[in-house]
Amino acid sequence: MYPTAYSIFFIIGFPANCLSLYVAWVLMKKGNNLAVYLINLSVGDLLYILTLPIWIVMALGYTLNDCLCSVIAVVMYNSFYVGSGFLCCISVDRYLAIVFPLHFARVREVKTTVLVSAIVWLVEIVLHVGLLTYTEAIGNFSASRMCEEPMIMTATAANVALTRVVLGFLAPVLIMSFCFEEIIRALKKSTSTVVSERRKICCLLFGLLFTYSLAFTPFQVVMFIRGLLEPGNCKVAHKLRDYYMVFVATTTINSVLDPILYCLISDSAKTEMKRLFKLCEEQVSKIYSSVVKT
Repeated sequence: MYPTAYSIFFIIGFPANCLSLYVAWVLMKKGNNLAVYLINLSVGDLLYILTLPIWIVMALGYTLNDCLCSVIAVVMYNSFYVGSGFLCCISVDRYLAIVFPLHFARVREVKTTVLVSAIVWLVEIVLHVGLLTYTEAIGNFSASRMCEEPMIMTATAANVALTRVVLGFLAPVLIMSFCFEEIIRALKKSTSTVVSERRKICCLLFGLLFTYSLAFTPFQVVMFIRGLLEPGNCKVAHKLRDYYMVFVATTTINSVLDPILYCLISDSAKTEMKRLFKLCEEQVSKIYSSVVKT
């Protein structure tokens, strides 16, 4: 399954995130603070997507250096959860902008969002390197082990898995749900926001939450069950293995759909995309004209 699924995800996700990264970069230079979080979200998604070819190679039976596998594992874990952090940042930013439009202006400045983004990255890296070191997993990664997971969970690994479910999944879902609910309430009360604009904002927020839940809920449910029942139990590990391997792959859906969702719904992103495509079209026309003349 992995070579086919990951090939599709890579073919769609890599250019989509590159485009989203470019659009967010242009918007950030124009002073859009939200674009800072979108840049970091795209970078995190790109880092995760760039590990997919290596997963494909390992799934096809090729061996890799164990040190390289450890690096891939660290990148994968950080990219896996850093997106949750930046989706929370985006949710809180929209919450402050819509529910408290006359307050927290300094919190929503570009400089502040850059600082918050740096803190999110630092926390994610330190936390996951610490967890991998604590479970001694960081020194035990190999191509065969990564492709044969899950091994039977130890009690230590189970505690880490449950911690990741709570802090890396449930907490972000609760934060996003709270922010989105308050935003929708504020929009319904607002008389200055036109109906079409309300609909766009609601669609974007619902889309982000739905995509995140669709991608991560099955995987996190399996990890929660593994953390509770698997330590020392071979039967549970055997029964859950196939589900685990499938849902590891489906988490990639989030990295593929996030940039597409933002670029399709955001008017500012659409404008920049049209400008980029027009510029590309002009350049292609110039090249074609010069080739014809020669």
